[in-house]
Amino acid sequence: MIVAFAVAPVVLVTLLIGLRGVAAMRTTSDFLVASRRVSPLLNSAAVSGEYLSAASFLGVAGLVVKDGVGSLWYPVGFTAGYIAMLALVAAPMRRSGALTVPDFAEARLASPSLRRLAAVVVLVIGALYLVPQFRTAGLVLSVVSGTPYWVGVAISGAAVSATLALGGMRAATYVQAFQFVFKLLLFIVPAIWLLVQAGPGVRDEAVHPVEFTHFDHDTEIVFRVGATLDVPDGALVVEPDGGTRPVPPGEWQVPAGSTVVFEDGSPVPELRGEAAPGAPGWERPLLDLHDEGYPLLGTWAVLIATMLGTMGLPHVIMRFHTSPDGRAARRTAALTVALLSVFYLFPGIYGVLGRVLVPHLYLSGATDSAVVALPAQVDDGSAGTLFTGLLTAGAFAAFLATSLGLLLVVSGAISHDLVPGGLRQLRVAVVGAAVTVVLLALPAARFDAGTLVTWGFTVAASTFCPLLVLGIWWRRLTAPGAIAGVAVGLVATAGAFLLTVSGPPVDGWLAILLVQPAPWSVPLAFATMIVVSLFGRPPPWSTAAMLRLHLHEHRPSPFADRSAVARDLGHSSWTARRSSAVRRITRRLVR
Repeated sequence: MIVAFAVAPVVLVTLLIGLRGVAAMRTTSDFLVASRRVSPLLNSAAVSGEYLSAASFLGVAGLVVKDGVGSLWYPVGFTAGYIAMLALVAAPMRRSGALTVPDFAEARLASPSLRRLAAVVVLVIGALYLVPQFRTAGLVLSVVSGTPYWVGVAISGAAVSATLALGGMRAATYVQAFQFVFKLLLFIVPAIWLLVQAGPGVRDEAVHPVEFTHFDHDTEIVFRVGATLDVPDGALVVEPDGGTRPVPPGEWQVPAGSTVVFEDGSPVPELRGEAAPGAPGWERPLLDLHDEGYPLLGTWAVLIATMLGTMGLPHVIMRFHTSPDGRAARRTAALTVALLSVFYLFPGIYGVLGRVLVPHLYLSGATDSAVVALPAQVDDGSAGTLFTGLLTAGAFAAFLATSLGLLLVVSGAISHDLVPGGLRQLRVAVVGAAVTVVLLALPAARFDAGTLVTWGFTVAASTFCPLLVLGIWWRRLTAPGAIAGVAVGLVATAGAFLLTVSGPPVDGWLAILLVQPAPWSVPLAFATMIVVSLFGRPPPWSTAAMLRLHLHEHRPSPFADRSAVARDLGHSSWTARRSSAVRRITRRLVR
């Protein structure tokens, strides 16, 4: 019932809006940047809808349940990143006339090799960001309706690929703007209802946290992935026939797919490697990653990754190319900060209520579903069912809106940057990329969505952030310097992630710098780009390229193809000579 009530209408509306973009689909520019005719208000709503992903709608509240109040630094970084983007990137990127980040990289530095490397980075970021969207869709649907995990993953992949293949960026813009308003309402109204319905006792517990040590009612826990529990003395589980049996104290390996019902009053087992919700330090306003004892370092690591990563996310950068001009792009960024600030007032409410009402979700690693599990805990009647459906609908809107933008940049990287083709090839790339992500998401249920998304931000911060900042604001950047910096940032972050997943266990500050390497990978990428560039010589047209990025653009601008982009930036890697106007400007600046 919940599936039909919550998910089907969201998917149907998404597809219907996608059909609106079919008539306007004529060129690659129509598909990727909606012909650059999106107004600031519509664009900011679309950016906000795209940006508020599973990590925002569900993940932040889940992290608060599991890791504590310090997790609210995540939305601070998510929002503050747009201030840096507003100041440093938005308008110059729009003036560049590029369609994608790899487009900009080649147009600015005349390096096809840099373009291909940037396209590979787009694929890496897209995979790290898309997999948790589909993964959380499958998890939430299975929690609220009991359907298999793969059903939600498949529904998300089919809806997103069909919408993009039909309508491209124009369809994505309308869908994301609609879904932002939809998500905002479906996040705020249930939060207010929960606060009222929970009562003063629960509200008092929410602001005075205590450690989750005993079950206060018979509690069913579904372990969709295996878990290692440390069982205390006296733990009791309820058998299918209604009887109870003690669980031997010590280590308990719970296999994936198991369902365990703990008896009312039974002591809570500990999840190996995780502190229980409400444990000492839970209310601390800093983020102690993996309880390593370095909360200040952990907080700064997350802030650097999320703030600088926002500035380099390819699906966000592409959004600014849909603006009519640089001024409109800047207005879009400013409005986006305001819209996101309203939304991020509420994840903390769900998080602190979840610590009181559904703390047991941390045992099975399902805290991402805490938001949709809350209504049934305060009302087991029709009202609880209604609000569960509304939150599920909002969650699916979050998955779909973010996945639209991500799938668009991934398909653009494949069919526009790596293997250039036309509109038909772009549509085929959309479907192929969606199928690939679905296959990657099916075995990814055990991974934490917040961790994967933050890794995507870290890769963006360590690669595209230095490339964009130096490419826009430093005339002496060279192609070899940019290639070296992007490659070093990509290798450093990928190596840290691999060591985290499969390497030997490490503790303390080193563990934090491996799971969140932004504090050292970002400076390393910047330093590499600068040092290698200083050993080279910038091309003679670099000053003209900088002027093109920072001077007021003429309207309408020639954005027909990549050759036009290159001529506007002061060079051409696809034509044999530069225009005489550019040569005159360069000679004057050199004098």
